[in-house]
Amino acid sequence: MAEVLYFDCFSGISGDMVLGAFIDLGVDWKLLSAELGKLDLGGYEIRVSKKTSCGLAGTDVEVILHPTGDGAIHSERHDTDHHRHGRKLAEIEGLLDASKLGVRVREFSKGVFREIARAEAKVHNKPPEEVHFHEIGAVDSIVDIVGAAICLDQLGWPEVYASPLHEGQGFIQCRHGLLPVPVPAVMAMLEDSPTPIPLITENINTELITPTGLGLLKCLAKSFAVMPPMGVSKVGYGLGKRDTGRFNALRIVQGTLLAGSPTAFQGQDLHLEEVVLLETNIDDMSGEFLGYLMERLLELGALDVYHTPIYMKKNRPGVLLSVLSRKDDERALTTCLLRESTTLGVRRRIAERYFLERYIETVDIGIGNVRVKVSVIDGIKRHSPEYEDCRQLALGTGLPLGEIYRRVAAQTG
Repeated sequence: MAEVLYFDCFSGISGDMVLGAFIDLGVDWKLLSAELGKLDLGGYEIRVSKKTSCGLAGTDVEVILHPTGDGAIHSERHDTDHHRHGRKLAEIEGLLDASKLGVRVREFSKGVFREIARAEAKVHNKPPEEVHFHEIGAVDSIVDIVGAAICLDQLGWPEVYASPLHEGQGFIQCRHGLLPVPVPAVMAMLEDSPTPIPLITENINTELITPTGLGLLKCLAKSFAVMPPMGVSKVGYGLGKRDTGRFNALRIVQGTLLAGSPTAFQGQDLHLEEVVLLETNIDDMSGEFLGYLMERLLELGALDVYHTPIYMKKNRPGVLLSVLSRKDDERALTTCLLRESTTLGVRRRIAERYFLERYIETVDIGIGNVRVKVSVIDGIKRHSPEYEDCRQLALGTGLPLGEIYRRVAAQTG
């Protein structure tokens, strides 16, 4: 059974929340402080305290800069505009290389800084080496990132998985003025992620995800999904600084991954996304109209449409019409349901679904071409011929439909 960490980001993530959750989890604070002392980085102190949010306890970490501190005052929490100067990426890497920290701690920390650097450079339309990173160059961001690496080193570098990320909305005051939430650097990191990172917007008028927090998680997490089947040994809560009206913390769960856990947590084949399930009960439409409605919904982008026989009031037979939709298609599909059916209302709920990445190949079977949908799981390819292509070849050649499918299977192995 593998030792793992699960980052439960129900209230976003920031660098200080990560550090607080690790300390709350039981990481040796004295050892962490001693390791941070190996950096040639003066002018600060770290205050660690047990506090509560909405009546629930967690650990709060705050980096206090002394007036003689040598770094730009950090805007990780985006609450002030008192920057002095930033550090370039090369300066931060030089600071790490000159330290006596462990090799893996140094290399992981540099990887996080480079991840944030790429995002900041993209946002400001400059090469990474020309950007002054006021946020990531500040003392407390260095402490957050390097401190998190030290905590991981103490824990033996377990595998890390994460939940979908929750973010606020509105605007936040930063050095460059009012910026939309999520801030541009966070959006840039989400945009170029090789593994899709699910983002859920909450009705909270502030920022929940900071570039430092996302940079750490993007360099750590193998996947973003619901918590895998695991035996829980410890739980830590790192408190956020903002009053969000709810429990504002990052939860890190430590435990062992149980045998037979979903493939989503073994590799990158299986992904998780949020979809919308639209449903309505109908008892006064003919089968032909329901068939036409299904065709229209699929043409409009429905992921799936299906009918379930049900019994309604006074034991009348009816149909439960279910439509699986992407969020962007929800309005068009709901409008179609209301226009093309006899229903007066449509229920909706958010659902999560696992899905496999897929792509289309064209296969020549000697009598024509057939498009084949290909998916991969655990290195094994699965092939699914497009029915309409097979149907047209069967009609055109007079061969049985099953023979067309057999020839496709022979070509795809």
